Amino acid sequence: MPGAQARGINRTTLTAVVLFAVVVAMGGLAFASVPLYRLFCQVTGFAGTPKTGAYVGTASAGAGAAGEVTVRFDANVNSQLPWQFQPVERQVVVRPGEEVLIHYRAHNLADHPITGTATFNVTPFKAAQYFNKIECFCFTEQTLKPGEDVSMPVVFYVDPQLFEDPNTAEVRNITLSYTFFPVETQAQQPSAGEKAL
Repeated sequence: MPGAQARGINRTTLTAVVLFAVVVAMGGLAFASVPLYRLFCQVTGFAGTPKTGAYVGTASAGAGAAGEVTVRFDANVNSQLPWQFQPVERQVVVRPGEEVLIHYRAHNLADHPITGTATFNVTPFKAAQYFNKIECFCFTEQTLKPGEDVSMPVVFYVDPQLFEDPNTAEVRNITLSYTFFPVETQAQQPSAGEKAL
């Protein structure tokens, strides 16, 4: 009888270990799902997410490139983030393959430092795979001091393949849209000393 009890305890222990491993694996997948989805979107241009990476010049870039594209810039701020955020230029006309630098401006209206992070997309969605960002403030969290006003650069180019793809050959207008959200951290909340000032 003691052997049967030992086997029962071993099975119970094995079952508990397996269930614990399953729970840990599911938690790990849930934790990794957002960064993996974001990476997937950036690589494929899915859901209007622009591709990111280093600029790779093309043979058709420059004056010989066929057509031009008007790129419009949109700026939004989540209601929980006390910032003003807007593009310096509302739109630019670019040739495919041409590297372009534009700026957005952000201003912290609060009396304490606040960290924000930006999400972005491109419309029409089908053009996102041909919109490539080389440098962008959206790659990292942005912390602004009280009353601070900053310029945030974006460097991008539109891949000439946009005009060669039958699905996007007619696209002549692209909108790059950003929305800033607060990053919830204890450090952003004003301390008792800051409140007293």
